[in-house]
Amino acid sequence: MTSVTNTANNQFINSNTNNNDVNNTNVIADISYRFNFDRFFEHLIDVSLSFTATANSPQLWLPAWIPGSYLMREFARNITAVHYQVLDSQATDSKTTSQTTDGDTPLKTYRAQKIDKHTWQLPQVEAGQTVEVHYEVYCYDLSVRTAYVDQQRLYGNFTSLALAVEGQEHTPVNVSLIVPAAFFADKEEDRVVLASGLNSTPLKLDGQHAYGLQADNYHELIDYPFEIAEQDKFDFIIQDNEHQTLHHSFYLAGKHNANMGRLQQDITQICQTYLGWLGDAPFSDYTFMTFASGQDYGGLEHINSTSLITPRRDLPSIDEPKIPSADYQRFLGLCSHEYFHSWWVKTVRPDVMLEVDLRREAFTPLLWVFEGFTSYIDDFMLQASGVIDKTSYLKLLAEQINRYYQTDGRAYQSVAESSFDAWIKLYRNDENTGNAGISYYNKGALVALCLDLTLLQNSAGRYRLFDVVKAFYTQAKQNDNQRVGISSADMGAVISQFMPLADWEDFEHRYVNGVEELPIEALLAANGTNMRTNSKETADKHVPWGMRCTETPAGLKVNRVQRDSVAAIAGISAHDVIVAIDGIKADSKQLASFSNAVHNVECYLFRRDELIRVNVLPKAAIKMQQPASTDSSTNDINEKAFPHKVSLHLAKDDVSSRASDEHSLNNAGWQPWLNAIERYQN
Repeated sequence: MTSVTNTANNQFINSNTNNNDVNNTNVIADISYRFNFDRFFEHLIDVSLSFTATANSPQLWLPAWIPGSYLMREFARNITAVHYQVLDSQATDSKTTSQTTDGDTPLKTYRAQKIDKHTWQLPQVEAGQTVEVHYEVYCYDLSVRTAYVDQQRLYGNFTSLALAVEGQEHTPVNVSLIVPAAFFADKEEDRVVLASGLNSTPLKLDGQHAYGLQADNYHELIDYPFEIAEQDKFDFIIQDNEHQTLHHSFYLAGKHNANMGRLQQDITQICQTYLGWLGDAPFSDYTFMTFASGQDYGGLEHINSTSLITPRRDLPSIDEPKIPSADYQRFLGLCSHEYFHSWWVKTVRPDVMLEVDLRREAFTPLLWVFEGFTSYIDDFMLQASGVIDKTSYLKLLAEQINRYYQTDGRAYQSVAESSFDAWIKLYRNDENTGNAGISYYNKGALVALCLDLTLLQNSAGRYRLFDVVKAFYTQAKQNDNQRVGISSADMGAVISQFMPLADWEDFEHRYVNGVEELPIEALLAANGTNMRTNSKETADKHVPWGMRCTETPAGLKVNRVQRDSVAAIAGISAHDVIVAIDGIKADSKQLASFSNAVHNVECYLFRRDELIRVNVLPKAAIKMQQPASTDSSTNDINEKAFPHKVSLHLAKDDVSSRASDEHSLNNAGWQPWLNAIERYQN
């Protein structure tokens, strides 16, 4: 049988076929999904899937992870039992297909057999038969990666909701989203809208609100999240370098008091700056989907949209100052980050992500390239667009540098190793994470900064990191699918167009595959930017004895202990609760007062339910007790060659901005670095 679904009235129209071959490649049929939100109060979605089998005992599977978030999320854990019915070859109204084939005989319902953690098999189905599958999904994860359903919002990623039909992933897909009248009961109905990068058609099904969606195939469908809620919206137009207009929409759900006019102005400037640099876009329209919450934060990229969640305090206020507040800058940086990913992750991507199996990990040492470059460029583009000034940008960059210097694990894990281990480490932080590793977002951003400044230096100001990105994007546009997957070798091949290959290989060996300290201060100084140490904001002040603690009624709860620190050598461990310091109840002030004591400090702590006494020898006491000339490593405890906190400042530009010779350009201070985008726009 061949099945075609009419989503306007949700009827399954079937035609006869006598071909029941196991590998029946002549069976071509749309796959139809119906997502019913009647049980939104219970955070459940009821899903119906209809398809025509192309093989006996077809299998259904669900992704274990979502592109852009590199952890096995095991979405199948939110599906309960999967049931199915085999329909006959006659056209049957959808109201009765789940009951009968001829109006009299009830259809038999079978329970699908689970054959691994995310795969179900339908053993009663033969090739050519039309099948209707039913299952429920629990949706109560307030993140951008899965699905969330309640009386306020209906949000989902199809990676969490739509079972794929094995072997039919490239078949066209029809989707109906069915919203009950009860969802609209306490809402302004005209403000309840669907936000999605996928075009939709309003439907009326049995008096319910519904939306019809179509995708060319399953892989396309899962790249389009959706949100149905009361939402504020604005639209704006961006022009590419050929003066083609690209329609953009911004949706904002959740309770908020955002200055929508200011938001539109700033987002428009940022997006236009990207198009001015890259020339054109891999999309014809783009959708920002944002949910305002209390304190949740995150974003996930899609080919023509992004799904964002932000603390409402990060949105612009009615009286937002000309230079955005630090909170609002954070939100603008999030928008910039995810927007750039349309070019730099969705279009240009790691080679292992080009044709990826979402049931298995896709290991790559290049996540630092994609997330690191993006984490450098996102804030850079805020100042390039004029949304923030250069002083504000240097504060944001200093925050990245401070995180890097405050992470001891940078000496043990390279940024390439951090990328490869993302599946087991980045999203699974524990008390030892900072001691043993580094984030490919954080260090990746600073490697990108160093590479940018190195390119600028080695090419006498002619080339930048922005040229490298644009070269890869140009490659992608030359391919039929408008995408390109890159390897470490490809990185060398393209970067060598802008600097000697030997220089890149040396850079890669030292800073990408190795753990040599990044030459941040020297490169910034060579580009007219001074890095100053904040002598008041020291490690002793913020991380006394090398441990991070939280005050609790029981005492000081130790969250993390730095490797080779005073606390570590004394025998204090993460999760300990310090109850007394020098005979006095432990609290933050008591700890601070003894951070530089010149004598042994007696402490009592609980580890689990056991009381332990430890003697702490602060650094000052160690120095008092040992000769100044000693070579003992104990004398160097926690004495880092790098500051705890720095700030960045533009040096005075003594070179005329009209200078054009290479020598003057090399010594022109910060302008060639921070004004990089202007030449692309001109």
